[in-house]
Amino acid sequence: MERYSAARGRGTGGARNGEDGGRGRGRGRGRGGDHQYRTRHHQQQNWVSGQDGRTQTHWQSSPGQGGPGSGFVRPARGGHGGSGGAGGGREDWGPAGGRFQGTTSTAVPVHSLIEPHNSSPEKLSEVAGKSGPINRPDNGGRNDIRHIRLFANHFLLNYNSGSIIRHYDIDVKPDLPSKNGPAMKFPKAVLSMIRNKLFSDDPDKFPLSMTAYDGEKNIFSAVPLPTGSFKVELLNEEGMKIRHFRVEVQLVNELQFCKLDDYISGKTLSIPRDVLQALDVVMKENPARQMIYACRSFHPTRPYPQDDLGRGITASRGIKYSLKPTTQGLALCLDYSVFPFRKQMPVIDFLKEQIPDFNLNSFRRFRKQVEKVLKGLKVTVTHRTTNQKYKIAGLTDENTQDISFDVENPSDQTPLRKVSLVSYFREKYNKEVMHNNIPSLDLAKSNRKNYVPMEFCMIAGGQRYAKELLDKKQSEKLRGISLAWPKVRESTIYDMVHDRDGPCIGDIPQNFGIGVDLKMTRVIGRVIKPPWLKLGTSKGRWTKATVDRVKCDWNLKRNSVISSKPIRLWGILDFGSSSIEKFIPELISRSERLDIHMEQPLFYKCLPMNLLYEVDDLHQLLKSLNNESYEIGGAGLQIIVCVMPKEDPGYNNLKWISETKVGILTQCCLTKNCNTAKDQFLANLALKINAKLGGSNVELIEQPHSLQSKGHVMFVGADVNHPGSYNSTSPSIAAVVGTMNWPAANQYIARICPQDHRAEKILKFGGMCMELVNAYTRLNQVRPETIVLFRHGVSDGQFDMVLNEELMDLKMTFEASNYFPTITVVVAQKRHKTRLFPESDKNENVPPGTVVDTKITHPIGFDFYLCSHYGAIGTSKPAHCQVLLDENRFTSDELEELTYGMCFTCAQCTKPVSLVPPVLYADRAAYRGRLYHDSIEWYQSSASPSSSSAPSRSPMTYFDEQLYKLHPNLENSFFFI
Repeated sequence: MERYSAARGRGTGGARNGEDGGRGRGRGRGRGGDHQYRTRHHQQQNWVSGQDGRTQTHWQSSPGQGGPGSGFVRPARGGHGGSGGAGGGREDWGPAGGRFQGTTSTAVPVHSLIEPHNSSPEKLSEVAGKSGPINRPDNGGRNDIRHIRLFANHFLLNYNSGSIIRHYDIDVKPDLPSKNGPAMKFPKAVLSMIRNKLFSDDPDKFPLSMTAYDGEKNIFSAVPLPTGSFKVELLNEEGMKIRHFRVEVQLVNELQFCKLDDYISGKTLSIPRDVLQALDVVMKENPARQMIYACRSFHPTRPYPQDDLGRGITASRGIKYSLKPTTQGLALCLDYSVFPFRKQMPVIDFLKEQIPDFNLNSFRRFRKQVEKVLKGLKVTVTHRTTNQKYKIAGLTDENTQDISFDVENPSDQTPLRKVSLVSYFREKYNKEVMHNNIPSLDLAKSNRKNYVPMEFCMIAGGQRYAKELLDKKQSEKLRGISLAWPKVRESTIYDMVHDRDGPCIGDIPQNFGIGVDLKMTRVIGRVIKPPWLKLGTSKGRWTKATVDRVKCDWNLKRNSVISSKPIRLWGILDFGSSSIEKFIPELISRSERLDIHMEQPLFYKCLPMNLLYEVDDLHQLLKSLNNESYEIGGAGLQIIVCVMPKEDPGYNNLKWISETKVGILTQCCLTKNCNTAKDQFLANLALKINAKLGGSNVELIEQPHSLQSKGHVMFVGADVNHPGSYNSTSPSIAAVVGTMNWPAANQYIARICPQDHRAEKILKFGGMCMELVNAYTRLNQVRPETIVLFRHGVSDGQFDMVLNEELMDLKMTFEASNYFPTITVVVAQKRHKTRLFPESDKNENVPPGTVVDTKITHPIGFDFYLCSHYGAIGTSKPAHCQVLLDENRFTSDELEELTYGMCFTCAQCTKPVSLVPPVLYADRAAYRGRLYHDSIEWYQSSASPSSSSAPSRSPMTYFDEQLYKLHPNLENSFFFI
C-alpha cells in the first residue's frame, strides 16, 4: 500500500510502572530520489521477547525513508523502562517507525458484551497496510489542581493462569432431515431445551453446572465432555413439528488463561478474543438461567412493586456488564439501565390495566383497542407445562364458545370429527373455560391454527414498552428511577453484584475456577483546572470570565458575547393561538444587553399549525417572505423565529424546507416560554441566534500550548444516525462538522449525507471532510495544517474500520489534492458502562474536570475517562476517549487538557458540556438529517399519486443526496444548533 507522507522517526522508551524509565528520541527526514510515496515493503518488523517480560519492537528502514529514531518499549507491569533504540522513519499512516503505534484488528466476531481492543501485531504481515490504535506515549497525565479518591464500578476477576476452558461446537439437526430442503435453523429457546435435555439424559457425562452455553453453537466446559453424535427427544413439547433431534458435539479448542495474562502484562499485543468470549459466556450462564435477557441486559423475573408505572407497565432495572482488560487485570464492569416493560401477568388482567374502563361483559365495544394493545405481543400458556413463547397474531373472529375445528384420532383411521374449542380443552387438558363469550387469542404460526382462550395466556416477561407511549406521570416516575443519585446507583450496583441470580455469584463461575472481587476498584482521579475564558464587555472589548469553582459555569449578567452581527432582517411566525407580542421587546432588550443589536422584526404573522403539514404552501410562504426581505432591505432574511404551542412533527417539515429549499435560518421556541419570557430563556435564545448568524459567544483566552506552534488547526467531529430498530429500510445519516475559525475554533459548519441502512462506516468520509477543508480555505485563505478528528458512535470492535477504511478514504482524498496535514483521531464514547463515585459520605458526583487515565484504562492503549460537566441530575457518566492515531504527538496531559478546554466552548450554554463539542455537534447534525428524511418520507407518502409535481415514492429516492443537500445560503452556517 503506497504512502504519501514524508518520513519522520521518533521513539520513546518508558516504564509504565517500572523504576528505570528511560526516554530516547530521534528524528530524521529523507526521500530516495524523487520518490515521494511510502510503501509497507520499505520497512520490516521484528518482534523480540525482551527481559523482564518486555516486548521490544525493532523497525528497519530502507535508505531515504527516515532518520535514526528510538524504539518504544512497553514493559510488563513492574518491569524496567526500555532505552531508546535505533528505529526507522515514522510512517504517518501506518505504525510509527520510532514508536509502535498499535496493531490490527483481525475482525473475528466477538460476543457483543465483550469490549475488544487491539489485535495481534503478528497479524500485520497477514493484513498488509492495516494499522491499529496507538500505545500510550507516557505513564498518564500529571497536571492537576487536586487529587480525588474514587470508586469505579470495575470488579476484578481472579483465575488460575494455568487453567483451561474447553470449547465445544454443538450442531443440532432433525433426526430425519429433509432430503431437498435447506438446513433448519432452530430458535434459541428450542436449542436451549435440546441442550438441557441432552445434559439431563446423562448428567454424569454432561454435568450441567460445569458448562456454559451461548444459546447457539458454542458450549464451554470446565471438564472434558464426550464427543460424537447423540439423539435427543422432546416428547412433552406440544405444537412442535419435530421432536427428535441429533446433536453433534465436537471439541474445537482448549483455551488457556495464560494468554490473557500475557496480553494484560504486555508480553503480547494479540488480544485473546477466544478466551474473552469463553469467559463472557461463563459469566453470563447464571443470569441467563435465572433472569430475563432483554434490551442487552438481564432483568429480574419479578419486578420491584415500587417500580410499578401503572397501566400494566413496570420499570425494570437490567444488569449490563462487559469484560474489560485493564491495567490492573481483567475486570467485570457492571452497571444497570432502566427500561419500561410490560408486566408479566395474565392477559385479561393486563387489558384491565391498559384500557380505561375495560369490561369483559362489553368486549365488543373494546375489541379494536384490545387488538391494538395485544397484537404482536408474546405470551406463554398456562394450560400445559412449556417454556415456549407465542406471538399474538390477533383475535379470533368468533367467540370462544362458537369456535370448532376438525380433529383426527392418531391411534386409528376413524374419520375426522368436529369438536368445539371449549370441549377440546376440557377433554385434553382437564381445563374448564370460564370466559367463553369473548374471542380467543390467535397464536397461529406458519398458517397452522392455534387458538387459545385468553384466560390461559400470560404476558411474557421482558417485552419493552415504547417510552413515547408513556403518559406524563409514567414518564416522570421512570425518569426518577433512571436518574438515580450517585449513592443510590452505587448501592444498587453492589446489590446486583451480590445477587445470587447475577453474574458474580453462583456455582458456575466457581466451577471454572473464576472468582470476582466484590469490591469496586479504588482509583485516584485528577481534577484539572478549567481553561481561562473570555467574554465581551459593553465597551466592545473582552474580559476574563469568572468561572464558578464548583460548577465551572459562568453568567452573562454583566458581560456580553465576543462578537455579533446586527440583526436587521428577521421576522416571527407564530403558530400558536395566544398572542406573544410582549415577547418581542423582551427578546430585543435582552439581546442588546448581550451586545447583539436586533432591530424590530419585518413581520409578525399568526399562522395555523396545519400549515406545517402543507409542505408546498409552506415552501411558497417562506419564499415570498424572503422575496419581501429583498425588496425592503436589499437582502434575504437573516433568520425567522418560529413560535409553536408544542413540540410537533411539523417541525421536521419546517427545517427541511427552510434549510434545503429556501435557504433561511430558523429558530424555534415554545409558546409557554415566550409568554413567561424568563431572562435565562431569552439569553439562551439570543445566544443560539447569534451563533447561527456567525457570532462568537465565548472563547478560550488561548489555545493549549501544544497547538500554538502548529499553524491553523481544524477540529472535526463525525457521527452516524441510524433508524430505529423497528425500521428495516430507511437510510442511516452521516454527518461531519468542522471548525471554520482559528484560534477561536467555535464556529462550525456541517455536511450531511444519507447512506446505506445501518451502515456505521461513513461511506463518503473523505469527500465530506474535503468539503470542510475547502470551506475553511475559502474563509481563511489558508489550509489547516493540523486536524484533530473526534469520531462518535463506534464501539471498540469498530476501531479497525475507522482507522483502515474511513481514515484511508480521508488520506487518499487529501493526497489527491496534494494536501498533507498532521492528523489525530480520537474516539469519544458515552455508551460504555464505567461510572465513577467519590469516596466520600456525600451524595454528590465527581467534580467537573475529573480525569482517570490509570488502573481502569487499557493495558497499553492511549485512553482516558473525562468527566467535564457538573452533574446536577442523576449520576454523571464520563466520556471515554480512545486515541487511534496521533501524528501530532500529544502527551496525556496535552490531550486531556485540550479535550476539557473545548467542552467550555459550546455556543448555546454557559457551562461545560459532557461531550467534546465536535462530537456533540456531529450528533445534532446527523439528527437534523434524520428529520429531513422523516419529512421527505412523509411528503412522498402523502403526495397524490396523480400529482406530477410529487416526487417518486421509490425507496431509491430516500437515498437521493439532493433531497438532503443544504441550500447554498446555509452551507457555511451554524444552522444545526
